[in-house]
Amino acid sequence: MSKNILPVFHSADDIVKLINELGFLPFFRNEIEGFSIAECCPPELWFSDVDGPWEWKGPIIKKAGCAYGKFYKNKAMFVSREWFPDFANYRRDGYDYDSRMDQGIARHKDNDIMMKLMSLDSDILSKNLKADVCPDKESRKTFDSSLSFLQMQCYVTTTDFEYMRDRNGKVYGWGVARYATPEAHFGADFKDRVYRYEPEESKSRILTHLKSILSDCPEKQLLKLIG
Repeated sequence: MSKNILPVFHSADDIVKLINELGFLPFFRNEIEGFSIAECCPPELWFSDVDGPWEWKGPIIKKAGCAYGKFYKNKAMFVSREWFPDFANYRRDGYDYDSRMDQGIARHKDNDIMMKLMSLDSDILSKNLKADVCPDKESRKTFDSSLSFLQMQCYVTTTDFEYMRDRNGKVYGWGVARYATPEAHFGADFKDRVYRYEPEESKSRILTHLKSILSDCPEKQLLKLIG
């Protein structure tokens, strides 16, 4: 696999273009060498006085109209709007969350988060979500792991990041994520497409696509990306 699998990024627009072209773009290093934002952004754009990949995440989500979340081994990845329905269908094994609960295969500790998110027509700030669904210390302990698990299953996506500002209006600190279900975030476009195929067919479609853009990558690595 070539180390120069992706071009060097210089702006959020460069990343938006690539997400829409490739369909899948991990944020951090992974088993596919050279296939991540972390490896292809100039060092001067990380943790500097100018905006870089950390600050671009929210604008990228909006400009690309894509999904973003912990979709790869509990690490962040962008998935294009075109490919996210197939990706979610496979990860969900064809079940919407209500069906998962009806079948008794949903994890009880995740249900409060999903019930809250499914009751909303828009996104919610993570700290507000936590306050609403974690009435005690024990539930707060499992909140982050449940949220990560639900993202891996593609029942939850990140819609934006909200930053604190100092008295001069300058952004500081880490962005606080806003979350929603894909159904609420993408609307009819997602709902109409997510269960169009059998889960294994969605997996096959994604694998065929990834082979076309990562032709030198062993299939076992591509399968790990799919999950």
